[in-house]
Amino acid sequence: MKRTLGHSLGLPLAGLLVAVLAALAFAPSASARDYDCSDFSTQAQAQKFLLAGDPHRLDSDGDGVACESLPCPCSSARPDGGNNPRPPKVIRFRARVTDVVDGDTIDVRKPNGRTERIRILGIDTPEVYGGIECGGRAASALMKILARGRVRVKTDATQPKRDRYGRLLAYVSRSGTDLGRRMVVRGRAKVYVVGSRFSRFRSYKRAQRIARADSRGSWGTCGRI
Repeated sequence: MKRTLGHSLGLPLAGLLVAVLAALAFAPSASARDYDCSDFSTQAQAQKFLLAGDPHRLDSDGDGVACESLPCPCSSARPDGGNNPRPPKVIRFRARVTDVVDGDTIDVRKPNGRTERIRILGIDTPEVYGGIECGGRAASALMKILARGRVRVKTDATQPKRDRYGRLLAYVSRSGTDLGRRMVVRGRAKVYVVGSRFSRFRSYKRAQRIARADSRGSWGTCGRI
């Protein structure tokens, strides 16, 4: 009778213990908090909170970089705390041009509604700010013609995703036309390399040789770009 009573009492007690332990395991921590990109002033700060599985949804495109719309300082440290950056991925998206800053920089509106400043990869055009250079206004005018409406944006896996000003480094195309290369073909931009050569370097360089030999655009009016 004693063993039977103890055995019958043990089952409810065991069930209660399991229920208590389960409640403790799944109870939210008092310090738990849901973050979003507006909680950080720089991209590097947000990157520190990019955890495995991205519970705060800071990495909207899944490339391992948090809150890319925030200004630099920037970081691409792995979410698991490692110091080595993840292998670079190519970012692709469609966008609508909202402004042409100059011959090699445009602003676009991404599908999520955010504005992204794009520094067109692989080219450089004469300046129109801080002193107007020969060919600068003509380069800006041509880009305004080329970069209209909807465009496709694509980064290069061989290149950094952003420059020191936080601008996205990317190719931009419209209706199948590579706008950066078109600027080179028309003689309004020169091929521009920082560090290692970008993947379309040979095509751009060939276009530049032809434009320069034919004195197109600024090669003819300015003698250089």
